[in-house]
Amino acid sequence: MKFIGTRGGGAVSGAEAVVRGMAESGGLYVPETIPSVTAEELESMLSMSYPERAALVIGKFFDELPQKELLETLEAAYGKFEGDDPAPLVKIEDGLFILELFHGPTCAFKDMALSVLPYLLKKSCEALGVKEKILVLTATSGDTGKAALEAFAGADGVKAAVFYPEEGVSKMQKMQMVTQDGENVDVAGVRGNFDDCQAAVKKIFRSQECRDKLKERGVLLTSANSVNVGRLVPQIAYYFSAYCDLVTSGQIAAGSEVDFAVPTGNFGNILAGYYAKRMGLPVGTLVCASNRNNVLTDFFNKGTYDKKRPFFRTMSPSMDILVSSNLERLLFEISGRDSALTVERMRSLANSGRYSLRAEELKALSQIFFAGYASEEDTVECVYEFFEEFNYPLDTHTGVAMHVARGYCRKRAEDVNAEQRPMVVVSTASPYKCPQAVYYALTGNDVKDSFKGIKRIHLITAMNVPESLKALRYKPARFKTVVAPDKIFEEVLNFVAE
Repeated sequence: MKFIGTRGGGAVSGAEAVVRGMAESGGLYVPETIPSVTAEELESMLSMSYPERAALVIGKFFDELPQKELLETLEAAYGKFEGDDPAPLVKIEDGLFILELFHGPTCAFKDMALSVLPYLLKKSCEALGVKEKILVLTATSGDTGKAALEAFAGADGVKAAVFYPEEGVSKMQKMQMVTQDGENVDVAGVRGNFDDCQAAVKKIFRSQECRDKLKERGVLLTSANSVNVGRLVPQIAYYFSAYCDLVTSGQIAAGSEVDFAVPTGNFGNILAGYYAKRMGLPVGTLVCASNRNNVLTDFFNKGTYDKKRPFFRTMSPSMDILVSSNLERLLFEISGRDSALTVERMRSLANSGRYSLRAEELKALSQIFFAGYASEEDTVECVYEFFEEFNYPLDTHTGVAMHVARGYCRKRAEDVNAEQRPMVVVSTASPYKCPQAVYYALTGNDVKDSFKGIKRIHLITAMNVPESLKALRYKPARFKTVVAPDKIFEEVLNFVAE
């Protein structure tokens, strides 16, 4: 399998795409051809374990990897998750299911892919004969950073640097990052929001001068963000696994379509669902759920992406994003893989803050996606009412997705001509990741201390508290640096010189 850039350039191997992170043209890598999973292969997946299902899907993209070795790696990675299944599907009621993706080391869905990325990066470096040290440079809105740190801490020949918006993550997310162990990691807060972090990091990736300065120090740059196709591909697997679980549990017949609702910020998670659909998974509608920063809702409903709008800090901080990087891959696909048009749109976004779709493109997207958003009040009400009705605690990001999903299902039920399909809501984080916000949603009361919030949520819900979060209480903060966006590369150079 070869990979091409969304903004043009030649095809490269999977290994080169993973190591580079971003294409030389400044775009993102996508598969040269989207592989398919046949009905026979999907049937064979029904009896497989999650690592076996993931190995089949990942192997479609990175076919140069030894399948046996890939499977062994996945079994080891997912063996560190709590419980027997790294991605369990929970039935709430007839037609409504929750895909729990928060049972990994950092209690968020990013573990599903970042637990695998070190292996993909190692094999890619071996294939290319890379001798330099690897710097994994990551901007995070809260969850990717900790998952990347956890995945690469202590890894030979690798350094990991993470930058997060100083005031734009939950206290628990920040604590997870600044207490990280490992001599090969660095964490710094950034004065600004996630878009400021992401823009500064992307600028480094696209700067030949920055790459040259790192190369002088024997360092090669790559990313753990979902701009890296090695981060994106493993996420496709859990859509296939959820579908298989629906079939094996007798909830649907093989071949029936299923809808997925995804809390969406940087667009990587739901894009993985889109690729699953393109590969042949019977996906009906992908429900794109946004919080108050509803730039994606307007995009899918109106056909214009406009980042020039107020930025809001919300109780679902991992979705507080106005520039959704992975949307570029969807633009490339929906345009008929027109790299020149993609370049034009990305240039327009950079210069004027907006771009628009053609009418036929918007119509095509409307056949695949439904978009809606939840206000802060909507999110609180959903988390509270859902727990009252089903005794199931949602985190605030999943609360956003559940609110939009139920609105979509009501709208669909009113259409006498619409076929009713099962809805799977993708749950991206443990309720304990944002304990203060969840506690407020459940009770209407505030709590200043995160660990008191965890304790009180546990008393209300009896949901097990992850050991990794319990252990944070007595860990000292190692990283206290805060920088301006334009000083991120200076911090990177200081880190690699250590």
